[in-house]
Amino acid sequence: MDRYILIIACVLRVVRCYSSGEVTEACDDMAPQHFVTAQTSPAPFSVTADRSSFKEGDEITVRLIADSTPFIGFMLQARAVNGSSPVGVFTVTGGEAQLLTCNGQPSAVSHTSASAKLSIQGTWRAPTSDDFNSIQFIKIDLCLQQLSISSAGCGSSKVCFRQPLNCDPGVSPDCYFLSTMTSTRDTAIHLEMNGPSDGYIAIGFSDDQMMGSDDIFICGRDSNGIIQLQHAYSTGRRRPDIVPLGNVSDVKSSMKDGIISCSFMTRNPISTRRSVRSSCPYYLMFAHGPTSNGEIGHHTSTFISDTKMDISRPRVVTNAIQPLIKAHGALMLIAWMTTGSLGMITARYLKEKECWQDVWFLAHVFLMTLTVAATTIAFILSFSHVRGWSGGAHPVLGCVVMILAFFQPIAAMFRCGPQRRWRILFNWSHALNAVAIKVLAVAAIFTGLSLIDSSEDKWLLKVMGGFVGWEASVYILLDVHMRCKRSGERKQIYIFIFLNSGNVAFLVALLVGIGMS
Repeated sequence: MDRYILIIACVLRVVRCYSSGEVTEACDDMAPQHFVTAQTSPAPFSVTADRSSFKEGDEITVRLIADSTPFIGFMLQARAVNGSSPVGVFTVTGGEAQLLTCNGQPSAVSHTSASAKLSIQGTWRAPTSDDFNSIQFIKIDLCLQQLSISSAGCGSSKVCFRQPLNCDPGVSPDCYFLSTMTSTRDTAIHLEMNGPSDGYIAIGFSDDQMMGSDDIFICGRDSNGIIQLQHAYSTGRRRPDIVPLGNVSDVKSSMKDGIISCSFMTRNPISTRRSVRSSCPYYLMFAHGPTSNGEIGHHTSTFISDTKMDISRPRVVTNAIQPLIKAHGALMLIAWMTTGSLGMITARYLKEKECWQDVWFLAHVFLMTLTVAATTIAFILSFSHVRGWSGGAHPVLGCVVMILAFFQPIAAMFRCGPQRRWRILFNWSHALNAVAIKVLAVAAIFTGLSLIDSSEDKWLLKVMGGFVGWEASVYILLDVHMRCKRSGERKQIYIFIFLNSGNVAFLVALLVGIGMS
C-alpha cells in the first residue's frame, strides 16, 4: 500500500554555530539549543523529494536547496506525521553532510563544517514495517547565514569606522561599516563589516594611509556566488596575496539586496611591515569592489581613518581625506565655478559691448588659460596620489574633462579668420565643446563631492546644487538683458557683477566644507 509524503521545513533563528555538526542532543526535540524563539518569517530554503509516495524499503532522494541566502549548519530527519522520533535511515555522499545516530541508527543528517552551502542531498530508505501512513521531512537550520550588524556600542564597547559619518547599517542599507571589539580574556578580536557591493568588501590594518604591507580580511563572492571570508596581505598596489585564514572562528556572512555583511573572530596577530602585534595603533582601511570568478578586482572606492587607532580602545573613527585630494577638489572647484564660468560669460555677453570690445578677448583667454592650468594641475595631483582608477564614474568624467579642456585652446590657436566662410563652424564647435566641458565638469564635481561628503544631510552636495541653480539664473537673466534693446550697458554690468558674486559665495562655502572634511 502506498504511503504519502508531506514535506515540512522548520527554521530557528541563529545565535551560535555548531561547526562540527555533532548535534545528537537535538535528536529528540530537534531544537538547536540556541535559546531563542523560532523564526516566524518565511524559510529561506526549500526541502524537496523526488517521489510523492513510497512503500516499505523504498529509497527517496531528499534535497535541501537554499534560496538567496546560503546556509551553514542543518539537521534533517524523517518522522511520521505527528510523530516524535525519527524513522527510516539515511545515506549520504560528499563531504558536506554526515550521518547522525539517533535512536540507535543513522536516521538523521547534519553538516560537517561551517562552510556556506547552497544545496545538500541525501537518500532516505523507508523502514520495512511500521504503522504510519505518511511521513514528513523536517529540517532545522543550526546556523543560518543572516546577520544583523548595527552601530550599537560604537564608542562605548567597540571601535567603529563608517561612511557616511554616523550612519547605522541596521537602518541605512548604503552604510559602509567596520567595527572591532577586543576580548578582555585573550587576544581575540571580533570584527564586523557591512556595505553595498556586487563583489566584495574588505578591511585592512596599515602602518600608513597608503596601500601596501597591509593585513587584510576580504568578504566577497566566490566562483559559485557564495560569500566567503579570505585573509590576505598586500605587498604594493597589485592584487593582495591570499594567505591561510589562520586562527579565525565564528565566521558568519550574508548577502541580501546587494548588501554584504560579515562577522568573525580572529586570534591572528595583525601583521604589517613594521609591526606584528594586535595592540599597536593602526590606520583602518575599508574598500569595496567587483569580483570575477571568485577573484577580487580593483576596488571601486576606499575609506581610510584620519589617525592611527588602538583597536582595543573603543571610539568612533572619522574618514581621512588626503591633502592632495583636497587640493585636487579645490582646484577643480576654482576652475569650473569661477574662472571657467567668468571666461564663458565674458565671451558670450561682453564682446558685443563697445566698452569691452578691446579687452573681452584678452579677459576670455586669460580666464580660460587659468581654468585649463588649474584643471591640469588638479588632474596630475589626483592620479599621482591614487595611481589607479577608483571612485566609480568620477575618474572617467575627470579624464574626459581633461582631454576636452586640453584640446579646446589648441583648436582655438588654429582657427580661421573672422571673415572666412568656415569661421562659423569653428564658432559653433568651440561653443558646443565649451558647454560639454562645463556639463561634464559639474557632473565630475558632484560625483567627487559624493565621495568625500561624510555628513548625514549631504550638505556639500546641496550647496553644489544651489550653485548650479544660481549659475543657471545668471545665464537666463543675462540673456534677457542682452536681448532687451532698452537695457543700458552700465545696468547690465551691475547685474553681471551681482550675479557672479554668488558664484564666489558658493565656492567659498564648498572650499570650507572640503577643508573641514
